[in-house]
Amino acid sequence: MPLISNKGNQMPESPIRKLVPYAEAAQKKGKNIFYLNIGQPDIKTPQVALDAIKNSTIETLAYSRSEGAESYRIKIAEYYERNSIAVSHNDIIVTTGGSEALLFAFGSIMDQGDEIIIPEPFYANYNGFSTASGVNVVPVISKIEDNFALPPIEEFEKLITPKTKAILICNPGNPTGYLYSKEEIKQLADIVKKHDLFLIADEVYREFVYDDVSHYSILQEPGLEQHAIVIDSVSKRYSMCGARIGYLVSKNKDFIKTALKFAQARLSPPTLAQIASEAALDTPQSYFDDVKEEYVKRRNTLIEALEKIDGVKVANPNGAFYCIAELPVKNSDHFAKWLLESFDYNNNTVMVAPAAGFYSTPGVGLNQIRIAYVLNEDSLRTAVKILEEGLKVYKD
Repeated sequence: MPLISNKGNQMPESPIRKLVPYAEAAQKKGKNIFYLNIGQPDIKTPQVALDAIKNSTIETLAYSRSEGAESYRIKIAEYYERNSIAVSHNDIIVTTGGSEALLFAFGSIMDQGDEIIIPEPFYANYNGFSTASGVNVVPVISKIEDNFALPPIEEFEKLITPKTKAILICNPGNPTGYLYSKEEIKQLADIVKKHDLFLIADEVYREFVYDDVSHYSILQEPGLEQHAIVIDSVSKRYSMCGARIGYLVSKNKDFIKTALKFAQARLSPPTLAQIASEAALDTPQSYFDDVKEEYVKRRNTLIEALEKIDGVKVANPNGAFYCIAELPVKNSDHFAKWLLESFDYNNNTVMVAPAAGFYSTPGVGLNQIRIAYVLNEDSLRTAVKILEEGLKVYKD
């Protein structure tokens, strides 16, 4: 029998999606499931984006340019300018989701066996992208006791070797919801300049910041022009996860020139989705104001309810729409399966994402879960009640 590659065998499962078969089995038994496991917003996609597809007069759905349609990239640059980020449309490559942007970035700056330092917990697919690229993740642990703030910069310094090529952050963070301060960004800027590394920032949740704080992009940091690479996406900003449109942004011309070769190899990003995404840039500010207000209410409702459960510790996020909760269990993976297979409260149960999959350090995060607060307030209250009742009867 032909053999599967080592790389294929080493590809990690998604901690977010691997429980789907258990959820499907629970549904077949008649259980109602509250999905707290995946960051699929229930917010409506802006009408202007949907109308652009409905009203399109396109007769031939042709390839776009490999770097994305010029009109779209010009409007993206204008969007950044409105957010006090000065870039040209020539600094932008449109990709098939933020996922492809990360793969292009990894392929452009790292070779087989090179290393990238990432504060953990981190977006689980960073593990998959690194495996696919033959790159080694070197984790630096952030702690729930510190609300998952940036670890001391000395901890990064200890991990830098001749094979280190970049530091990667998600800001605001998935799965923690932590928003890095301007001071923390400056600390990272200093260390990447000192060691001549790239700083990659996944900024797809830029609009989702709360408590009267502001997002500070690495593209706003002076002197970082040759080091900064931003990953961005329309998925969460406009509730357009299915569009699969993202982009790379960098002022480093050599990097953009190299990434473009990867973009040419896959031909072009989706043409129809670019039409919708370009139109989405005309979304009025009131849309984002309403969305932010809704997520603040959801976050407050969720955190308040979780903090009332005996033995539960939760970090308070000020960005994105996730939080990490530490439970009084030994293994949240087993607990998550048990909730779907063996438990219900008034014929309801919940689906959560075990947090160990958001770490690359073995044995860390085993008693933690990630919760996506993408449900309305009443549903969140019910979901947390189910979680509380489950914890009362669960046996490790």
